[in-house]
Amino acid sequence: MSRASRGTNNFSIIIKTPIRNNLIIELHVPDLDIVKSFYAKLGFEVSMDDKINVKELGYLTMTREDVLGSTMLNFYGGDERVYNQSFFKQFPRETKRGYATEVTVTTGNVEEIYRAASTHLKDYVVRELKELEDHGHKWKDFRMVDPFGFYLRFTELIDWGQK
Repeated sequence: MSRASRGTNNFSIIIKTPIRNNLIIELHVPDLDIVKSFYAKLGFEVSMDDKINVKELGYLTMTREDVLGSTMLNFYGGDERVYNQSFFKQFPRETKRGYATEVTVTTGNVEEIYRAASTHLKDYVVRELKELEDHGHKWKDFRMVDPFGFYLRFTELIDWGQK
């Protein structure tokens, strides 16, 4: 976060630094069509779609453009074979997807996304849009769970220590 002085009134504006990193989130799911339908309602578009076939599971990338930049989510699977992935096969199929994980999507228009979510996906909203304050930061966010159980947070940008 940085401060910039403006005009002759000598007031400060806090400029939040965008998040830039190389983290790739890959969510393993048994149905890519459900993914496309759900995330499209939140403004995501398909940017890559390697179709499932007899030999290989599918790979889907969905991207959402925003004034803050681009958010990309990757999905692997597409049918029951996803449950046989080398690491995840040790857990029961009924295990909640993404247990104890929050997928956080920063956005410059959280109210707009909330309107879309509460209109088209209201059964998936688990916490309504609200203004929060913690450790000197103020922001608005809301929470959802996608059809596979991944916990999603849509939030305004705050200072997480990004450089």
